[in-house]
Amino acid sequence: MPHTLNSYDVVTLGGGLAGLSLALQVKGRIPKARILVLEKRAGMAPEAAFKVGESSVEIAAYYFAEVLGLREHIKSEQLPKMGLRFFFGAGDNDDIERRLELGGKRLPPTPSYQLDRGRFENYLIERCRGLGIEVVQGARVSSVDMAGSSSAPHTVSYEEEGQTHSVSARWIADASGRAAILKRKLKLQKESKHQANAVWFRVDDKIDVNTWGNSPEWLDGHEGDTSRWYSTNHLMGKGYWVWLIPLASGSTSIGIVADPDIHPLSTYNSQEKALAWLRTHEPQCAREIEQRLHLIQDFKALKNYSMEAKQVFSHKRWGLIGEAGMFLDPFYSPGSDFIAFGNTFLSSLIERDLQGKSNIYNAFYYDKLYKTFFHGTGVVYTDQYPLFGNHQVMPVKIMWDYMIYWTLTSYLFFHGRTCETLMYIRHIPQLKRISELNQCMQAFFRTWDESRSSVEVSGQINMSKVDLIFETNRALGDTLTGREFSRRFVQNQKTIESLFWEIIDTVGLETPIPLKRKNSVKKTSYFSSIFSASSPSEAGAEVHSNARKAA
Repeated sequence: MPHTLNSYDVVTLGGGLAGLSLALQVKGRIPKARILVLEKRAGMAPEAAFKVGESSVEIAAYYFAEVLGLREHIKSEQLPKMGLRFFFGAGDNDDIERRLELGGKRLPPTPSYQLDRGRFENYLIERCRGLGIEVVQGARVSSVDMAGSSSAPHTVSYEEEGQTHSVSARWIADASGRAAILKRKLKLQKESKHQANAVWFRVDDKIDVNTWGNSPEWLDGHEGDTSRWYSTNHLMGKGYWVWLIPLASGSTSIGIVADPDIHPLSTYNSQEKALAWLRTHEPQCAREIEQRLHLIQDFKALKNYSMEAKQVFSHKRWGLIGEAGMFLDPFYSPGSDFIAFGNTFLSSLIERDLQGKSNIYNAFYYDKLYKTFFHGTGVVYTDQYPLFGNHQVMPVKIMWDYMIYWTLTSYLFFHGRTCETLMYIRHIPQLKRISELNQCMQAFFRTWDESRSSVEVSGQINMSKVDLIFETNRALGDTLTGREFSRRFVQNQKTIESLFWEIIDTVGLETPIPLKRKNSVKKTSYFSSIFSASSPSEAGAEVHSNARKAA
């Protein structure tokens, strides 16, 4: 498209995390590209900005630090993360030391971070402008006119300081969040099968889970740089979880997420109700907040937050990214991962188009791949919230979910194969089998939970000493040739296969979805320590005496 004063290669509707990171990624791939970011917020964001997505996991951490080159800022201005950490219920949840804990005692080999969204997005704006990307703040998009032909530009009109401006755009990226400007215009809304609600708020103070206990056993291995405070902490119960996330600005992010059939949103959808709900279900957490009522910074409730779209990428030169497209669930912190996937697919399409290449096939295939990743991840959450308080099922499920994440989606992204269509075709057997195993295992977890009541146990399951978990996480950073990548992909599938049957055999229940066992599957004991630590004693009444030493 010929450039005029008001013409751009890419116009991004929204200047939050998704829109700004896409602009950086496109600029990195196509330095001459003219990019305009329209952000409705006037001025810079406050620190501890009122947005979800503060906890990053491996894909997003790698995307921000390495793909976008933001490592220096993240290392110096954000917090390192001691992984995800989970506490399962004990009695009335008034003493965290009595709860079963699942988490590491050292930083995972592949890093992740806690991101203060206000601080991070302000830095992204500065970075964009430093690279010649135009960022207009206080811009409210008033209309979007889509091109009628493959050569004509789109037109975007927006208002800024009382004046209306119109620009032409080769590509439009909708990063407008739940306003979903393009999704609504093109009637692409689609309901999600997953139903859950959430409320969240920030407290302008450090709330440190590590100080909730004081025994030598509790503090052992969790002091200084390995304090539990650095983790994304999850307080788990039947049908719910509560998050506590530290922010570099000094605030603490707190959220309640729950299944509406077990914990209706009406029971915690205001600050007063949320505190009352916490007093009932998480009294130790409630006390910490009540001491800081005057420091609560904000509060928001969101009903049925999971959402889909009929289409997210088009060869007609548009794409939906971030929450403007699809969103699953905050458990395991995958939101920024999908920003990384969506931006990588879309920036590839933009680059191909500006090089004069056709996107008819690639846009269709990337759209299908993105939705496949989304729905493949969705089985982890759909109908699974009733399991969340189960001491026996959930530690195994969490470890299984990690393994699927690291051997499939993370594996593809870390090794730069996300957009290689031929790679997917070559590895159809592995992709298909891992998907079958995961779907069957998620159904098995429900069967296990329904057939055997959870028995409370206490202790600490040290993930840092579960060899399979530690090594699979570490291996994400390996540099592989194409042949080595394929060989390891095959091995990843075999590992998941062996782990699947180890879980089935150890629990001793039939799989709800029939699945044939391959003769080549080796018997393993990858998760023996997890089973040991999360199982009740033989008497069934005493706290498992070896739980603290397990793993």
